[in-house]
Amino acid sequence: MLTTVTTVTTVTTVTSAAVAASLGAFAVVALIALLIMKELGSAELESGAHRPRLAFFVRALNGPIIPLFFAFLAIVAVKVLQVL
Repeated sequence: MLTTVTTVTTVTTVTSAAVAASLGAFAVVALIALLIMKELGSAELESGAHRPRLAFFVRALNGPIIPLFFAFLAIVAVKVLQVL
């Protein structure tokens, strides 16, 4: 009985770590993609293009960028603490 509990606990821990790592990687990739879109949109607007929809889109990108940035900071903090 004890062996079964230990095995299940170990498998659950490894699976949870793998899921957390993949979610962290997805969040970082999503943050990079959103920052690229925001930069490209801002560059287009600065070139003199008058596009109200693009301007709205660039401003609206702040909504998902800010929480993903905080998630990125948390990931970096955890990694730094693991090294120490």
